[in-house]
Amino acid sequence: MELLSGGELFDAIVEKGQYSEHDAAVATKAIAEAIRYLHGIGVVHRDLKPENLIYDSTVQSKRKLKITDFGLAKHRKDGARMATACGTPGYVAPEVLKAGGTGTGMSKYGPEVDLWSLGVIVYILLCGFPPFYHENTSELYKQIRAGHFEFIDPYWTDISQAAKDLIKGLLTVDPKKRLTPDQVLQHPWVSQGGVR
Repeated sequence: MELLSGGELFDAIVEKGQYSEHDAAVATKAIAEAIRYLHGIGVVHRDLKPENLIYDSTVQSKRKLKITDFGLAKHRKDGARMATACGTPGYVAPEVLKAGGTGTGMSKYGPEVDLWSLGVIVYILLCGFPPFYHENTSELYKQIRAGHFEFIDPYWTDISQAAKDLIKGLLTVDPKKRLTPDQVLQHPWVSQGGVR
């Protein structure tokens, strides 16, 4: 088993408070590449969050992020849609919440759920707190289903429009309009390393 000695992304965020745009873009690129690989082999993680992203080394210039904890992951055969409501509340995509209903009209979802989670992670990297928050879980889920979040000043005043554009593209309620892993990797903010 591979040794991952660099600690969780969650701990790094707590320690730093927030990432620079460059560091956040580097992390985003690594996560998007991993998501692209997983989706390419038919695997959807379904529980991406900073606690499940671990650095492989303590040496900052050489460390890479790795995705861990595949306990909720699903291998999709022939592109089958999923219907199980799962994931961590603040990171779960709106279509997963809709899938949690009962009856024959139950909604199904696809791999796009991992990109929504990436959007939440990028938001947290840049400001240190989540885009969706409420102490009451049902109220939190209402915010997520509506896709209602804001770039709150002064935390977002100095963050580039390109970073905000990427986050908006990921935190899009309609999964068909949400950015794909390739679109994330081609996005100027990611491809240029967070440079404005």
